[in-house]
Order: sequence, then structure tokens, then C-alpha cells
Amino acid sequence: MLRRLYDWTMAKASHPHAEWWLAFISFIESSFFPIPPHPLLGLMCLAEPQRAIRFAVICTLASVLGGLFGYAIGYFLYEAIGEAILAMLGLTASFPRAACLLREYDVEVILIAGATPVPFKLLTITAGFIEMALVPFVLASLAGRALIFMTVGVLFRLLGAPIKRFIDKYLTLVSTAFVLLVVAGFLVITQVDGGTEEVRDRCDAAAAVA
Repeated sequence: MLRRLYDWTMAKASHPHAEWWLAFISFIESSFFPIPPHPLLGLMCLAEPQRAIRFAVICTLASVLGGLFGYAIGYFLYEAIGEAILAMLGLTASFPRAACLLREYDVEVILIAGATPVPFKLLTITAGFIEMALVPFVLASLAGRALIFMTVGVLFRLLGAPIKRFIDKYLTLVSTAFVLLVVAGFLVITQVDGGTEEVRDRCDAAAAVA
């Protein structure tokens, strides 16, 4: 099923309304859709490097709006919908630790999740559930999402053709790097501690109880 969703997503790159699809996928990925918009953004930037920054802006803004939707799910509908979404995505076990970290470090965790290809939806739903202050949530989401998407847009805009040749030649290397980035993002989130061993122990205990 995941492969079919991925193929469906990537097919939107050649759709007449590709920008709308990019916005839509970026929006729903921040709350419940399992496929991140990064591959679609990259494919569209490869096809039209001169519009790469525009695509990145669309991706960023739609993702932040989707993050607000995820926040609303966690705030108003966690028991009715949020729990089922996290279970469907295999993130139930990660929820207690995410909630603990967000309570302790809120903005730092949102920034890390927003700037790395980790499940941003986990943090948006959790942020709503713990009633994280909305303005810091939005600003941190905007900064984190802009960092990763705008970097892609600027690189493709400046180096579109060379990047395409590099990806075509070293596709396996690029894929491996992406996976390592995902793992690194998870490690950073799980190790962030603000200098206190007590917080780490408390968050580990919260996850163990769940």
C-alpha cells in the first residue's frame, strides 16, 4: 500500500495542476499522510529549476498550514481521531516521549522535526494535545519547514542541471544519504536534553510506561 501511495504521489509531478497537488500533499503530510512531500518537490524542481524557489515556498506554507491542522486534531480530536492516526502510522509508541520532550523544550523539538525528514505529523498532533502555545508552534514550524524546503529550492534554482546529473549518476548514494538524514533526525530528537539528565530519564520513563 505504501508503495502505491508513493507512486500516486510522484505521478502528481507531471499533473497539469502539479503546484496544487504539491500544496495538498504538503498540507496532509503534516497531519496524517505517510508520504513526505520531499520527493515530489525534488522531482518538480528537477523538471523546472527556474521555478524551484516558488515550489519550495508553496511546500513550506502548505506544510505549516497542515501543521496547524494536525495541531487542531491533537487539541480537539485526539481521542476521536488523533490516536487512530498515530496507530495507523505506527507512531503510538513514540507519542509519550514526544509529549514529554515537547513539554520540556517545545520550540527546539518542533524546529528539529521541521528541519529533518522525521514524522512532523507526530509533533503537530502531540503539540495540540499538550496545548503548546500556538504562536511559538507556528513560528518554529515555519522556521523548520522553510529551512529544509527552501534549501532544496535554492539549490535547484542555482544548480539545477548539475544537481540533476549528480542525482541521475548517484541515485543510490542520494537515497542512502536521505535515509541517514532521517535516522539522524530521530537521534537528535531522542538525545536533546537541555543539559539535564533528569529530563531524559523522565521522558524515557514516560515511553516505557506506555
